[in-house]
Amino acid sequence: MNKKILIAATLLGLTSVILGAFGAHGLKELLPVEAQQTFETGVRYQMYHAILLLFVGSTHLVQQKFKKIIFYFTLIGLLFFSGSIYGLATNILTSFNFKSIAFITPIGGLLLILSWGILFVNFVKTPSKND
Repeated sequence: MNKKILIAATLLGLTSVILGAFGAHGLKELLPVEAQQTFETGVRYQMYHAILLLFVGSTHLVQQKFKKIIFYFTLIGLLFFSGSIYGLATNILTSFNFKSIAFITPIGGLLLILSWGILFVNFVKTPSKND
């Protein structure tokens, strides 16, 4: 599971950098500033959670059962949250109306929050060796 998490984390980080560059340069002339900022928000959250998964996949401080939940919640959360933000930000460039699926953005955000909450619960439940 750790290898799967680390591979996903690096792919998310890689695509975050690519999408960030695309947003800053490729969309500059095509989108209004507000839409560019919205796109950048999706990129930022994707990178934050790529770093979260790098940590989760490389540490022994997170129990395996929590790693699995955090992994899936983060992946689905990013798909819903950042994915819908990318679509909403570039809505004027496509024939699909991404506003029709905007309801998944907060669902994705909730899954990302739950990922952090589960990490918190893991740390609370893990006995400290210094206590």
